[in-house]
Amino acid sequence: MSVISEENARGGDHSVFKDISADDENQQPTEIESLCMNCHQNGTTRLLLTRIPFFKEIIVSSFSCPACSWSNTEIQSAGQIQEQGICYTLRIRTKQDLNREVVKADSATTRIPELDFEIPPFTQKGSLSTVEGLLDRAVSGLEQEQPARRAAEPELAHKIEQFILKLKKLKDVEQEFTLVIEDPSGNSFVENPSAPHRDEALTVTRFNRTAQQDGQLGIRADDDDLDEEPAGNDVETMKSEVLVFNTNCPECSAPASTNMKLVDIPHFKEVIIMATNCDSCGHRTNEVKSGGATEALGTRITLHVTDPSDMTRDLLKSETCCVLIPELEFELGMGALGGKFTTLEGLLKDIKDLIVVKNPFICGDSSTEDRLQKLTQFGEKIDQIVAGEMKIHVILDDPAGNSYLQNVYAPEEDPEMTVEKYTRTFEQNEDLGLNDMKTEGYQEEKRWCRVDTD
Repeated sequence: MSVISEENARGGDHSVFKDISADDENQQPTEIESLCMNCHQNGTTRLLLTRIPFFKEIIVSSFSCPACSWSNTEIQSAGQIQEQGICYTLRIRTKQDLNREVVKADSATTRIPELDFEIPPFTQKGSLSTVEGLLDRAVSGLEQEQPARRAAEPELAHKIEQFILKLKKLKDVEQEFTLVIEDPSGNSFVENPSAPHRDEALTVTRFNRTAQQDGQLGIRADDDDLDEEPAGNDVETMKSEVLVFNTNCPECSAPASTNMKLVDIPHFKEVIIMATNCDSCGHRTNEVKSGGATEALGTRITLHVTDPSDMTRDLLKSETCCVLIPELEFELGMGALGGKFTTLEGLLKDIKDLIVVKNPFICGDSSTEDRLQKLTQFGEKIDQIVAGEMKIHVILDDPAGNSYLQNVYAPEEDPEMTVEKYTRTFEQNEDLGLNDMKTEGYQEEKRWCRVDTD
């Protein structure tokens, strides 16, 4: 059995994850002698660790048995688990929606509520397919054991046959139905064909994993003490020191260090800034999280960009903040880009990189001329805004009230900026996890009990 060194898997030029290329003659798979699960003779498993450009690292495995000619091919993700889980809710209205590309990780749960149908996590391997492909795969899985069921349990086989017909009928889209993909690892994806504009048929929500989901993903031991207080929680110490802790680079997985510092923003509040630098690949990231509690009211900040100097305004975007640009019909949802402490120009460039540069579905076989043209035009408009050639409105809508945009006239009011406080809706409180949170009335009632000693 071959063992791949963790140090080699992480270390810069010696990384076992090579960019996929048809011209690389040195990219050879690792061969391992394995047991065939069909005839129980020895076969060969070939492993290829590769990196798909603009996507992530994957492990391609292929098994073949010379004795019975049985073969099997699988693709597994080798990327990192995201900080939050993700849930896509897609309303299928037309046959065109069946062509949406879907990245389904093996940890994802797939549901069709109208049929009470669910594919539990870790029952299928990860796949890159379409909505129609997911339906075909579900049908194929149900049909696999039908001959044996007809012989042993005819009644059950008949019920499954009727259900298979319902699944096949969904592809005709005679009625609308809903597809839900919920992935605690955060590595699944459903295409938005209207990108960079908002998709009315697709709802994307991010959520914090439960301890059980962490255990299923293998990132929390079953016997972890959930009530243990983390060390180094002294606020005064954090204000005066830069805390350093070890982590892995999100790009190459090499060992790296993350610096964390508690900072006071004038006319706002305390925030926690975290920065990671990788010496192996040069990747750099920074993230900002609010250091205070969730505000009683949400905040909506609207800035009318009229001058190139507006691009230099300091900006704090929390992970719960949505960014809207009405003139471009653009909306960046909650959780996208994470928390950032940057300038308005920096935020716009990050949006362009996310939508245009790092979008995995504008290159290769996934690219279409119409989609590429729309995204290219969107990138050109962002460049015009940064250059001061287009006047727009930028809206920061944060239901948690933890986002900030610099008022260059402070402490006077800014004539080009409005700050509105509003009461959150029930749905916004649900997204923030506040509906089930109780913060008062915890005093225990005194209870008396009688103990019989007879």
